[in-house]
Amino acid sequence: MTALNETHDGSLSSWVEAANRRDTDFPVQNLPFGIFRRDGGGARAGVAIGDQILDLGAALEAGIFAGPAEAAARTAAGPTLNGLMALGNVPCSALRAALSDFLSGAAPAAATAEAVLLPMAEATLELPAAIGSFTDFLCAYHHTRRLSPTGEAPPAFKSLPIAYHSRATSVRPSATDVIRPHGQFLDPDGELRFAPEAALDFELELGAFIGPGNDLGQPIPIAAAADHLFGFCLLNDWSSRGVQRWESQPLGPFLAKSFLTSISPWVVTAEAMAPFRAPAHARDAGDAPPPHLSAAADQAGGGMDLALEAYVLSEKMRGEGRAPERLTATTFLNCYWTFAQMLSHHTSNGCNLQPGDLLGSGTLSGPDDASRACLAELTKRGSEPLVLESGESRPWLEDGDEIIFRARAERQGFVAIGFGECRGRVRPAVPWPAAAGL
Repeated sequence: MTALNETHDGSLSSWVEAANRRDTDFPVQNLPFGIFRRDGGGARAGVAIGDQILDLGAALEAGIFAGPAEAAARTAAGPTLNGLMALGNVPCSALRAALSDFLSGAAPAAATAEAVLLPMAEATLELPAAIGSFTDFLCAYHHTRRLSPTGEAPPAFKSLPIAYHSRATSVRPSATDVIRPHGQFLDPDGELRFAPEAALDFELELGAFIGPGNDLGQPIPIAAAADHLFGFCLLNDWSSRGVQRWESQPLGPFLAKSFLTSISPWVVTAEAMAPFRAPAHARDAGDAPPPHLSAAADQAGGGMDLALEAYVLSEKMRGEGRAPERLTATTFLNCYWTFAQMLSHHTSNGCNLQPGDLLGSGTLSGPDDASRACLAELTKRGSEPLVLESGESRPWLEDGDEIIFRARAERQGFVAIGFGECRGRVRPAVPWPAAAGL
C-alpha cells in the first residue's frame, strides 16, 4: 500500500495561484497525469495543476527534472501514459516528488513558467492511455440486489468480484457525445422491437488503470496487487436498460453496454489517494473474503474515502440558465470489493493484464435512496420518474440531457483533491438504416 510522503504535506502551496483555491480539484497535493492536445497539435502528456496543465515534454526541455524523475518523465512524455504506467509506482513516485518540488518551490522565471504551462481551457483532453482491455465489475451490494431479478445478490457475490469483459474500443474521454443506441427490446406491451433505446441510463463508477502487467499464466497475489494499480478516474458505463433486460440471460450484457463508456481524462495516482485510504468494506460475521483474496494491508487500507456525485443538465435547464441538478451522492466505501481484490481475482486463472488496461468498479450505489447511483434504481426501473426542479420528469435519459460526474476526497489534516469532471450529452439516434450505411 502506498505510504504517505512529503507530497501530501498540507502546508504546501504552489506558485500556480489557482492551485491554492480551496475548491480546486487539482492542488499541488494531487498532480494527476493526462494526455492533451493544443491548437491541433500532437498528443502530449501533462499534469493538472489548478487551472493549468504542466507540459511534461516542455518541462524536460526546460531541465527541471534529474535522475529517476527525469527518466520517468521521458517515458511519460509520449502520446499515451502506457509507458509510465508500465514502470510501476516507484518511478512514478519519484516523478511526482520532482513535480511537487518544482510547483511548490520558488516561482521560476516568467519565461520558464510560460514555456511549461498552458491554460487547461485551451487544451483538448484525450484518453490518458491506449486501453487494450476493459473489465467492468459488479461490486456494490445494494446495486446488485436492487437490480437482481430475484431481489437478492447472486450466490457468488460475497465470494468473488463478479465481472464481465466490456468493450475497450468504445471507451472515450469526458465530453464525448452519447449517440442514443439502437437495440432489440420488449416494448411496454411485450412486443419485440428494434428501435432507438428509450431506457437510456448512466452508471456512476470509479475506474482503475493497470500499471505493470503480468505474464500469461502468472497470477498476481493479493499481497502484491496494489503494486499493479497505477491510478483512478471517474467512469460512466452508459447502459441500454431495455436491451440489457432482453439480452442478458444467460450470459450478461453485450450491446447494452458496448456503445460507449465515458471516463474523466485525468488519472489520479494511487499515491495521491494515500491520505484517503480506508478499511475495506465491512462484512457480516462469518463473511470473510476467501484466503486468496485476503491480505491484511488490503483489508486495512483497500477502501477509499471518496465522495462521488452525479448531476443532470437538461436542454430546458440549459435554456433557463439553471445549474446542473444533483441526482445522487455516494461513496467508494459502498464498494464491497477493493480494486486489489478485483485485480488479483482477474489474474487468478492466469489471465494477463497489460499497462493501461481499465477496470470499472461497477455502479457504486449505497443503502439509502439518495445514494442510488443510476436511474434504474432512482426510478425503480422507470416506474417512478424523477421530478426535477425544472418541472421535468425523467424515468430515463432524454435527448439533450447531459450527465456530469464529480468526485472529491477529503480528510481532516490533508488538502482535499478531486478528479475533474466526467460528462456526456445525449444526442438523438442516427436514423436507421442510414446508421448501417445501407
